Amino acid sequence: MISQLGRSLMILGIALFLAGLLLYLFPRLPLRLGRLPGDIVIRGRNSVFYFPLMTSLLLSLLFSVLLWLFRRR
Repeated sequence: MISQLGRSLMILGIALFLAGLLLYLFPRLPLRLGRLPGDIVIRGRNSVFYFPLMTSLLLSLLFSVLLWLFRRR
């Protein structure tokens, strides 16, 4: 029971480290999430409507593949 909790905390720590590293390096990445072709931007006179459709699909695919890989074990 305790060893399972320790393992889960280590995996969570690694995931947080990778997320932090990604956010730190995000401005230097060639792929600009949120500004991909297929993202919808409608600019009005006094407002802007933004819907990141392609970014949402890409992130959903990425997370689905990652969860599939982790559940295979």
